[in-house]
Amino acid sequence: MRFRPEPEAAQAAGGRTGVLLCNLGTPDAATPAATRKYLAEFLSDPRVVEIAPALWKLILYAFILPTRPRQSAEKYRSVWLPEGSPLMVYSRRQATMLRGYLGERGHSVSVRLAMRYGNPSIASQLDALRAEGCTRILVVPLYPQYSGTTTASVVDAVVQWAGKARHVPEFRFINRYHDDPGYIGALARSVQQHWQAHGRPDKLVMSFHGVPERTRQLGDPYHDECQATARLLAQRLALKGDEWVITFQSRFGKAKWLEPATATVLEQLGRQGVPRVDVICPGFPADCLETLEEIAMEGRDSFKAAGGKEFHYIPALNDSPVWMAALADLVQQHLQGWPTRAEREDATAR
Repeated sequence: MRFRPEPEAAQAAGGRTGVLLCNLGTPDAATPAATRKYLAEFLSDPRVVEIAPALWKLILYAFILPTRPRQSAEKYRSVWLPEGSPLMVYSRRQATMLRGYLGERGHSVSVRLAMRYGNPSIASQLDALRAEGCTRILVVPLYPQYSGTTTASVVDAVVQWAGKARHVPEFRFINRYHDDPGYIGALARSVQQHWQAHGRPDKLVMSFHGVPERTRQLGDPYHDECQATARLLAQRLALKGDEWVITFQSRFGKAKWLEPATATVLEQLGRQGVPRVDVICPGFPADCLETLEEIAMEGRDSFKAAGGKEFHYIPALNDSPVWMAALADLVQQHLQGWPTRAEREDATAR
């Protein structure tokens, strides 16, 4: 059968509303085998690597997957929490808290977490939402800045699932929130709280995940949206032009990536004798390998090895109440026009 049969709950009149939070993904365990499985899926996405499929498959399976999983597994072990991967731990908390925040505001919605790569998959969580009777689903990629390499890939996965559904739900997507006042305010509050506890730095580095420069030339808005986020955050913090800098991290391969590179800037600041540097990663709403290992560990070591004295990593928003309230506001804005619990109960009473 080409199309899936519909679960009985999904056929109920009116139906429910679901919210699907989507993050990038993580291995199921900090082991070479689990990491290899995750990387194979992640790096096989044509949204992530825009190279001729036949050539890239050869490179991936002949040169990358035989060695990189072991190296990556060691890095994951250095940040792994007792409850599991930091990205999974914080993302689950966000989903749980969002459900509570929305419920307090009168929205009886199903909230589920999915990972674009790894578990739980987008397909499995869409199946679960349909089984709960959801006929309206708001998809929330947890990427503040839109990119074809991330946000569009989530859309791809949803469309692929819908292509096999008999009764396709009504979908909405939040494609970006890079300039959302609540998001910017939550970032600013996290920085201010850190400075209240530890004092101010000589330079604030705002490090975003990198993408190939070629994607920018082809029309991807990611670079411009990162710049906008950085400017808005600097304005909210009343920073002068020489007190902050925007950089891009997580470079991969030999192609030209967005610049300046975070690692290069940290080394330069160290050599220049800048006494203290603080780093925040505004594009990561939850701490993960790229923030905890690449920045908080490798970045710190690079800065100090180059001559820097004091390095601080400002944690991601994670499950902070200010951020969760802002995320609930953002979701509520996009739920407008879909009936709330109170509205359904009122309609039933009439």
